[in-house]
Amino acid sequence: MTSTSATPIEILPSILSADFTRLGSAIEEVVAAGARVIHCDVMDGQFVPPITFGAQMVANLRDRFGDTVDLDVHLMIDAPERQVSDFVKAGASGFTFHAEATPHAHRILQQLKEAGVRGGLAVCPGTPIGAIEECVDDLGLALCMTVNPGWGGQKLIPHTIAKTGRIAAAVKAGTIVQVDGGVDVHTAPLVAAQGAHWLVAGSAVFGAADPGAAFQAIEQAARDAAPVA
Repeated sequence: MTSTSATPIEILPSILSADFTRLGSAIEEVVAAGARVIHCDVMDGQFVPPITFGAQMVANLRDRFGDTVDLDVHLMIDAPERQVSDFVKAGASGFTFHAEATPHAHRILQQLKEAGVRGGLAVCPGTPIGAIEECVDDLGLALCMTVNPGWGGQKLIPHTIAKTGRIAAAVKAGTIVQVDGGVDVHTAPLVAAQGAHWLVAGSAVFGAADPGAAFQAIEQAARDAAPVA
């Protein structure tokens, strides 16, 4: 089993690093630059210390942007099975939860598949990839955290580069391999070369003087390094 590089490389601007007082216009800026998938980090103050937002924010973004963007929701919360239905109703295109946060990963992924929503499973930098290997038949997306979750602006942890490659080799063809953390114009080629398809970039995009230009530079760097299908 192996993921395929035929899946297009996408850079996912993470709104965790955006200015929430002008969130709508910040998203519009990167969408105008070519972003097709927006990454929404949901934190509960339990699985990770910070608290961000819940399903209502996702519903508001869906109302504002309609079907023009894919809303990729990353649930950094304990017991995600308790909130699956809320985020499905809110209009999430897909969402990813952590293997470390629940003993019910297989059940949640099947529930998402039945709802027609892309289901993803994430593993932290210190977590083996076995949880992903056990769920390959139900995965729409496998997320390799390249930093420890909770805060933006961290540096990519070097050993997660090779780990990304192991995940790409473990999942089925057509499964999206995603990385999240420390992605910028310098690190994007490293994980893209390992088979990552979707690269989450927060501070490297929204912290730049020109977020649209930063998005495009990271996208080009990743696509130049991606394996040829």
